[in-house]
Amino acid sequence: MIPPRFAVTEDQIAAVVAEFYTCVRQHPGLGPVFAAHVQDWPAHEAKITRFWKNAILFDRGYDGNPLAVHRAAGDVRIPMFDVWLGLFDSVLRRELPSETAAAWSALVHRIGRGLVFGLGQAEGAPPSLR
Repeated sequence: MIPPRFAVTEDQIAAVVAEFYTCVRQHPGLGPVFAAHVQDWPAHEAKITRFWKNAILFDRGYDGNPLAVHRAAGDVRIPMFDVWLGLFDSVLRRELPSETAAAWSALVHRIGRGLVFGLGQAEGAPPSLR
């Protein structure tokens, strides 16, 4: 068995995801974008909880392609990721011990950079190394 990336419980992951999406729904910039694509919030939150359990705890319950989903949405813009990351960081700081929040923040920022990079590339094009 692979050890977790850092110490966090499944309940803490679920609490962070729930609080994050509560904040997203209230956010004037992110809320309308998410509302256009998420019809079933409990199902979406469960899926994203599985994503984080996979990313942190190596629990193989998630099956998806976040880049493809964000790309297919059509209205996700690169500047939104700074807002998304800031909101996520604020939830992490409120919900978790500082060491756990910092470790999760580092992971979420790495994933965010990957999504921004992927969204900046034309689909199917080789990556720009500039």
